[in-house]
Amino acid sequence: MADDNASPSPSSASPHQHRRDAIKSSVHSTAASRRREHAVAIGKERREALIRAKRVCRAPLSGSDETEMEEGDMVIDEEKACLEAKTVHAVEELKSALSNQGKGSQKKKIEVLRALRHLLSQSEVPPVDAAVKAGAVPLLVQYLSFGSPNEQLLEAAWCLTNIAAGEPEETKSLLPALPLLIAHLGEKSSILVAEQCAWAIGNVAGEGAELRSKLLAQGALRPLTHLMLSNKGSTARTAAWALSNLIKGPDPKAANELIDIDGVPNAIIRNLEKADEELATEVAWVVVYLSALSERAISLIVRSSVPQLLIGRLLSSDNLQLLIPVLRGLGNLVAGDGYMVDSLLTVGNNITGQALSGLIKCLKSDNRVLRKEASWALSNIAAGSFEHKKLIFASEATPLLINLIANAQFDIRKEAAYTLGHLCVVPSRSAEPPNIIVEHLVSIVDGGALPGFINLVRSADIESARLGLQFLELVMRGYPNGQGPKLVEREDGIDAMERFQFHENEVMRNMANGLVDKYFGEDYGLDE
Repeated sequence: MADDNASPSPSSASPHQHRRDAIKSSVHSTAASRRREHAVAIGKERREALIRAKRVCRAPLSGSDETEMEEGDMVIDEEKACLEAKTVHAVEELKSALSNQGKGSQKKKIEVLRALRHLLSQSEVPPVDAAVKAGAVPLLVQYLSFGSPNEQLLEAAWCLTNIAAGEPEETKSLLPALPLLIAHLGEKSSILVAEQCAWAIGNVAGEGAELRSKLLAQGALRPLTHLMLSNKGSTARTAAWALSNLIKGPDPKAANELIDIDGVPNAIIRNLEKADEELATEVAWVVVYLSALSERAISLIVRSSVPQLLIGRLLSSDNLQLLIPVLRGLGNLVAGDGYMVDSLLTVGNNITGQALSGLIKCLKSDNRVLRKEASWALSNIAAGSFEHKKLIFASEATPLLINLIANAQFDIRKEAAYTLGHLCVVPSRSAEPPNIIVEHLVSIVDGGALPGFINLVRSADIESARLGLQFLELVMRGYPNGQGPKLVEREDGIDAMERFQFHENEVMRNMANGLVDKYFGEDYGLDE
């Protein structure tokens, strides 16, 4: 995606972003670009966390007169061919009812809409393809016309919602319906109709950047935002979910526009303060994408009560679906603005202790995403002051991170390595290598972290290999009594470095060969 290569302008980059690179001064990867990479990657992780980008609407909206479907009503055993035939017939009935202007015509329209909606809602694999091929979408657009009864509008929007939850081409078939779906988000529509249209738009936005661009060009952002300001919990929740799909990029324009709409920061705060965890989850996703894509949003959010609210949720909740966006949002904020670490998470503040406790809780989790996100957030805090390094080093986080670099999945080991590396250095004020915190380095090496870093050197991922080499340089330069090279040799570190002897990457080749020549040259071992 396009945002993978985005980076902030020199004027917008904070000192904290540069400090984040202390252990990896030659990696040339800013905190902002890593936030954007995370924003792209989260699409897949969001599905893995059971928070689907597109959602079928099976139950009636809160406040609707519709009776909730009984579990036994789910069509699960019906033959596919029979279900598709019923769907085609329902679409034909839909067309017929449109031309009927006689007595009872309105009742008939509701009945045929409801019949199609049941077919699209009640089977485990809704017959969306059959409905689209039979011509349902243009008919449903006609049923959405202004002046129609609310019940008709609700049923038509519900059908479109579930069609939009289908395969990509089925979602794209809603293009003719977008102008009316967006129009019905407005204040003149009933809250139920607006909410159902927001759900349909959220499904369309969840399909990809092309459809998001079309929705934004047609003006979906502002009316969706106003729905998120609603006092009705389900409406605010649906609108927040749709907004998070709409602004997630890669173009940051929508995120920048959203944060500038009156009432948005206060609405985020108000909804995070409520006890409703489902609402807090969707709003936290909005914070994730705002903080991943908009420097202005980060600046506003870190200076509000949002960080405290996120930290409170991180510490108190065990709801995985809530914890993932809360932790991701906090990680973005920590990486994105020096104010977060330098002024808010100052050592000695109660909130700093709470944040560290929450992150340690996530390091202990069985969930891969939580462990990775907690390691990433800690790496940015560890890039802060010497006091921050001492605080993390003295905590339970350090042995947990050492265990992760030895035993976790590769992406988690990489983030844990950044944190452990930052704990061992303070940036120098010149072009010289960073100054080593010997106490931390010795403890981390003696705790068993060195093999994990050497394994990173062997990695095919160049950034990870470079990080591993940089840590080996710290060990060989800074471990007391000149024992560093021997420790590296004992763990087959020489062999790991020599893989770069003729490597195509010149920077890596020079770095590895330079370390081997410097610490394992002709004089190595002569003093024994």
